[in-house]
Amino acid sequence: MNFSDFITNHGKRVNKEHYIHLIQVSKVDGKINPSEMEMLHKEGRKFGLTDPEIDKLINSEIHHNYHPPYSLKDKFEHLYNVAEMILADDVITDSEKRMIKRFAIEAGFSDEIIEGLIKLLMEGVAKGEAEETLYKEFKNKHY
Repeated sequence: MNFSDFITNHGKRVNKEHYIHLIQVSKVDGKINPSEMEMLHKEGRKFGLTDPEIDKLINSEIHHNYHPPYSLKDKFEHLYNVAEMILADDVITDSEKRMIKRFAIEAGFSDEIIEGLIKLLMEGVAKGEAEETLYKEFKNKHY
C-alpha cells in the first residue's frame, strides 16, 4: 500500500508530505519512542487512517524529499508540528536540531529569521503554547 493512495473516509486527500516529514523527524535519532509513536498515531487518525495503516506507513517510509507548502501559515504549521515531534520525548538531539533547521531553510525562511523561529517554536511548544498564538507572535515580529 502506497501512502499516495490514501484518501480519508470523507474523500479528502491526505496531506502526505506533512505526515511523512513527521515520520522522518520521529526516526531521525534512530528510534521512535512511545510518545513519538502516540503523536504519529494521533496525527494519522486526523487524516482518517487506521492504526494498522499508520503502523505500516511508519515501517515503510524511509526517505522522502521535503516539499514545503506555499503559504506562510502552512509553513509555520509544519514547523510547529516538527517541534512537537522533536519535543515528544523530552530529548532534543543534534540530528533533530539539524532537521528542523533544514526544513525551515527549505521552506524559504531567511537565515536572519531561522534561529529565532526555531527558538520561538521549541520554547513555545515546550510551554504548551498554541500554534496560533506562536504564529501571531512570529508574524508580528517578522512580517
